[in-house]
This record gives sequence, structure tokens and C-alpha cells, in this order.
Amino acid sequence: MPFNLTVVLVLLGGWFFGKLFMKIGLPSVLGMLVCGIFIGTFFKGQIPPILFQLEPFLKSFALIVILLRAGLGINRSTLQKAGITAGLMAFIPCIIEGLALTVLFHLYFEFDWIISGLTAFMLSAVSPAVIVPSMLQLKHKGYGRENEVPTVVLAGASVDDVFAISIYTVFLQMAVSTAPKIGKVILEIPFSLFSGIVFGTIIGFTLVWFFKKNFTNIRATEKVLFLLMISVVLVQVGNWTHSASLLGVMTIGFILLEREEKIAHELSQKLSKVWIFAEIILFVLIGISVDPVIAWNAGLCGIAVISIGLLFRALGVFIATIWSDFSMKERFFCMVAYIPKATVQAALGGVALANGIAEGEMILAIAVLAILFTAPLGLVGIKYTGKRLLSAPFSDE
Repeated sequence: MPFNLTVVLVLLGGWFFGKLFMKIGLPSVLGMLVCGIFIGTFFKGQIPPILFQLEPFLKSFALIVILLRAGLGINRSTLQKAGITAGLMAFIPCIIEGLALTVLFHLYFEFDWIISGLTAFMLSAVSPAVIVPSMLQLKHKGYGRENEVPTVVLAGASVDDVFAISIYTVFLQMAVSTAPKIGKVILEIPFSLFSGIVFGTIIGFTLVWFFKKNFTNIRATEKVLFLLMISVVLVQVGNWTHSASLLGVMTIGFILLEREEKIAHELSQKLSKVWIFAEIILFVLIGISVDPVIAWNAGLCGIAVISIGLLFRALGVFIATIWSDFSMKERFFCMVAYIPKATVQAALGGVALANGIAEGEMILAIAVLAILFTAPLGLVGIKYTGKRLLSAPFSDE
């Protein structure tokens, strides 16, 4: 099949299946994933190899877009109001779920401890593709503003992803290394997070200066192009320096909103349109990579492990919100909002397989199971509980 026809099949097929699933009340990303599985099953032998060569970049690009949107949706005043709770939500649920899943994968799938940890922290990341748009919508409508619940979830979930990816990277380095130095690799985590923030801050302030100076000379579309390309370069530099570059990407958005709100809103609107293409490509590609037989073999055991992991994540959310002013209803909403998994699993699910890890196909199957199971559950849960459990919009709005 020619490459151009493959692109048409991916984009139009993903768009159609996404719309179809939305019509029946399911997440559009689920339809895109099913479209990918369909293409992979019936056309896999005809897909040009260049698509699979481009796959890592395209998945990374999609993560960049959604994390930029997350950063552009968090301003300092609301983040300060959210306080320590947002920070705790970024780490505690991820750590508790990740540790629990590590044990479960070792016991039930008989993975060794390194592969168990790799799979666990790939799986423990929540989905910005589901959570970010949902929280931005609730923020826009004014729900939960009294305690800034959507902001807490938005900030916590975004950093949660970067933190989970950082730990995942540590396990991946140990898995592919012939003689991993565990202590050295673990010590890289705080350096990775700190350096990611520093790089993002420097670039963020540089972009603020550049956009202000050239505000009338550069159109909004050109600003977005410049922002995306700089972010792509930052991620590549992060790969070389082992820094949490995705955290740096989100920091860029945060700095832009803090220093130049008008430009930030302009960029956010344009990025929401870029995300339409990035989302389709991300989820259709992960579907194409799936072997349905292996996914079926992961089956009930996989769903059981994922479900137990979600219970531990809920425990982590409960602990993280103990010191907050959240009501029990708001705390329960946070537990529901932290259910969906999709974006990170789609981006990282096939990495182990690509690196020649023996359990790679099973890890990919588990990633797909997590998307199929938790994405609709989480999205429906957020839509159903958001307006019922969060404080209503202020009357003046």
C-alpha cells in the first residue's frame, strides 16, 4: 500500500471510528484504538515500513502537544491556591500504584523485578489525553472552583505522567543494560526532574521575550510552529542528557501563561487543533502494533492486575488529599479522575518490544488492555461525577 494511502487510512479511519464511538457514549480514543487494531489485522503486511520508522517521533510529538496544553492551562495563582495537594497528587498515587503493580506483575506474570517495575510504571501513568481536556472544560465552566479541584487534578496528573515516565526510563535502562548500576540509575531521577524544570524555565522565558518582541510580526500559527519545534528539540536534548524533558515542555507552557497570558491563550487554542491530528495518529498507531492473540492471552489476569492497581491508586489519592480542604465528594471525584490510562501507554507500550525485551509483546498487550478498560471507565466517570460531586459554578457566571 502506498504511504500516502496509508496516511489517509490512518487519519480518516481514526476520525470516523472516533466519531462513531462518541455517538454511542464511549471515548473517541477507544474508537481510534479499535481502528488501529482493524488496520493492523487486515492490512499489516501492506503497511510501508516508513510508518513504523516514524512511529517513535509521532508518539513523542503527541505527548509534547498534550503536555504543552496542560502547562498552558495552569496559572500560578490557582496553583498556589491548590497548594501542597497538587504536589502530593503528582507523586503519591503514582508511587503507590507503581509499587503495587510491580509486585503483581512479578507474582502473576512471572516477570523478573526489573521488567515488572518497567511494566508497572508504564501502566501507572494516568492519561493526559482524557484528563487534560476534561479538566480544562470543568475549569472553563466553573465547576470545583472553590477548592480548585480541576486545577489540582490537571497539575497533579500532568506531573504524574512525567514522574512515571522518568521511573519507567530508569527501569528500561536497567533492562537493556548488560551490567546495570542500580544505585547510579536511581540517583538520576531527582537530577532528571530538576534539570527538566531548569531547561523548560530557560526556554519559557526566552520564548516570552521573543514572542513579545515579535508579537505583531509573527502570526499565531507561526508561534505554535516555533513552540512545537523548540519543544521537539528540548525532548531530543533531554534524551541525550537524561533529563525529564517532558516536564520541561509543561514548564514552558506554565511560564508562557504566567508572563504573557494573551499569547498563552492564543497558543492554547491553536494547539487544541493540532491535537486533533496528534491524537488520531497516536492511538491508531498503537492499535496497529497490537497482536490480538497476545492481547487475548493477557485476558482476565491482565484486567485483574490493572483493577487492583487502580484500587491502590485510589488509596494514593485518598492519602494525598488528607491535608486538603476537599470534601469527601471532591476526594471521590479525584479518585475517579485518576482512573483513565491511554496516552502514555500508547506512547510507551511498544518500547520494550522495540528494544528486544522478551516480554515486549505481552507488555504491549497489557498496555492496550489498560486503554480499552480504563479509558471509557474514566471518561464516563468524569462526565458523570464532575457536575454532581464538584461545587457548582459561581452565580455571577
